[in-house]
Amino acid sequence: MPDKKILSLSAMEKLMKAAGAYRVSEESKEALRDVLEDIGERISKEAIELSRHANRRTIKAKDIKLASKER
Repeated sequence: MPDKKILSLSAMEKLMKAAGAYRVSEESKEALRDVLEDIGERISKEAIELSRHANRRTIKAKDIKLASKER
C-alpha cells in the first residue's frame, strides 16, 4: 500500500468515539486507519475482479457487498 494515507485520523477518532471510546490515542487512530485501509484495498480488488467477471467496467454496490462477504 502506498505511503499516502487516504482515511483521516479525525475520521478514525469519530468512529471510535461513536463506538463508545472516551479517549483515543494517536497510535490507536493510526492503527485503525492502517487496518481499515488494508481491508478496504482487499475488498476493492476483489470487487474489481467481480465486475470484470461480469464484463463490466463499473464497480457496483453488489460487487462491494459480495467481496466483503467473501472475507
